[in-house]
Amino acid sequence: MLRYLPFLLVLAVWIYAFIDVLNTPEKEVRHLPKVVWVIIVLLFGEVLLGPIAWFVTGKKRHAPGGGAGGGRTRWVAPDDNPEFLKSLRDEAPDENERDEHKRDKGNEG
Repeated sequence: MLRYLPFLLVLAVWIYAFIDVLNTPEKEVRHLPKVVWVIIVLLFGEVLLGPIAWFVTGKKRHAPGGGAGGGRTRWVAPDDNPEFLKSLRDEAPDENERDEHKRDKGNEG
């Protein structure tokens, strides 16, 4: 079984690179047209030159977490999102009224 592992790894990288080229929008492809990248990945996939070239130079890569250059902010947890915290503060008075209403009913009986 282990003798097939290198072949399976090469095949997996080849297929992944091919699907990645197909799913990448045209505006994110660098240096060559998308069709040329598809041909390069298909022709040179057996020796991993095509997929490696695609991963290294063919696609614009984004820094994890959006980077420091503007763009949309991604919140890590709900308590890091000021809008979420504001919504909790807005809901809090309603919950307090419900608690008071429950206490009033408990005192009546």
